[in-house]
Amino acid sequence: MAPTPPPTEASVRHCHQRTCDGALTLLSLFSSTLLSTNRLNKLLHLILSAMVHPNACLFGRAMLFLHNEKTGVLQGMLGVSQADSAGLSVVGSDPANPLTGHWDLDDEQMAHQWQSEYCAAVRSMRIDLHDTGCLVVARALQQRQVCHVVDTECHNCKECGFIKRFDITSFAAAPLVSRNRTLGVVIVDTPGSDHTLTNERLHLLQLFASQAGMAIENSLLYRNLEEAHAELRESRQRLVHSAHLAAIGEMAASISHELKTPLVTIGGFAARLARTLPPSTPHRQYLDTIIGEAHRLERMLADILAYSRKPTICYSLCDLRSVLQECLDDYVNVFEDHGIQLQATLPSGYWEVLGDAHQLKQIFINLLVNAQEAMRQGGILKVTLTEAEQLDKAFASVCIEDTGGGIPEDDLNKVFTPFFTTKHHGTGLGLPIVHRIVQNHGGSLRVANSASGAVFTVLLPLAEYREDFTTGL
Repeated sequence: MAPTPPPTEASVRHCHQRTCDGALTLLSLFSSTLLSTNRLNKLLHLILSAMVHPNACLFGRAMLFLHNEKTGVLQGMLGVSQADSAGLSVVGSDPANPLTGHWDLDDEQMAHQWQSEYCAAVRSMRIDLHDTGCLVVARALQQRQVCHVVDTECHNCKECGFIKRFDITSFAAAPLVSRNRTLGVVIVDTPGSDHTLTNERLHLLQLFASQAGMAIENSLLYRNLEEAHAELRESRQRLVHSAHLAAIGEMAASISHELKTPLVTIGGFAARLARTLPPSTPHRQYLDTIIGEAHRLERMLADILAYSRKPTICYSLCDLRSVLQECLDDYVNVFEDHGIQLQATLPSGYWEVLGDAHQLKQIFINLLVNAQEAMRQGGILKVTLTEAEQLDKAFASVCIEDTGGGIPEDDLNKVFTPFFTTKHHGTGLGLPIVHRIVQNHGGSLRVANSASGAVFTVLLPLAEYREDFTTGL
């Protein structure tokens, strides 16, 4: 057989030109692809699919790891093999111009890649760069350039678990860098009979990774911008809603103030007229109804005015135990009349809080009355005073638990909403007023259901641990 003649200079130039043209086409397609979407998930699929697509003739497999700068850990995010990239297609190309168009993947193909065994294996991988990190990958991130491992260079290292796991013989690690930030790393290899990663392929990998890093950061910034825009839109809606509620509150306060005087007059004259009629006459029953409804409207208007009026709090050091004991003493006879057994646990000592004793008393009276109304057939009322700790601060915890059957689960998150009530004659402002008083005292009010009833827990900061929250109230 005649010997093969050496290549001529013209043939070498032609081959080199064809290689350059192919590389230029790949770079053009890759650049256009990175500009085709702002969806981070799709962008990652396109990057890896473009690297392993059979038409590109670059790599057989590619895996992406994102870098957590705080922990120094690389978390596997996505893995695509050449067999899983078949759905990648060129769209928007012009036959007369090979440097047009971009690669694209549909959602079904991306889902197929995500569910593949190879991708699942990659996603389960973590590379700790501090303790058990791969030296080659760490060097790629540190030097911010492609690092190539040939055959046995680091195969004897017991810490490189992913080499044995994926049966890697030769691979390259390319960092994803944008500005001064290292986003992650792409690891590629060519399993099978062809284990070579030529310099041309590594050079293209470096170019691809540089563009991919900037595209990923742009996608992250775009996503953060969308989230910030959504939060701003929600904040604006809440602000508009709050303004509407404030206007409604002012109108309600004005109307309530105007209605209160004629209601008092109606109730007063009706009561005076009722004293002149015998109790057995129908007209007396009509007057009693008028008087009762007038008083109910007066209480409702008083609650609306109390809720809409800016509270004035006279802060002073007071004993929370004494305040709570006074409330229980005032209602002990009421509890006995309704068949309610009171079980109070109030430890001795001085439970000093900074607040308005009158308003603190209003908190507990309202909660005690609610508990009494929930136990119309009698029951057990437990009142407990204990100390609790939150965020390294000491709080006095007052727990009021009844056996009235509890609050429906769907209503638990509504009980502090103004005008929400399950009572036939309620205004729906009692608990919202209590909730606001507790908040003005730097505390919190919680509600939950026990096995037999509702549990209200009031947390108030003890004076020696309490921060100054009185400014601006």
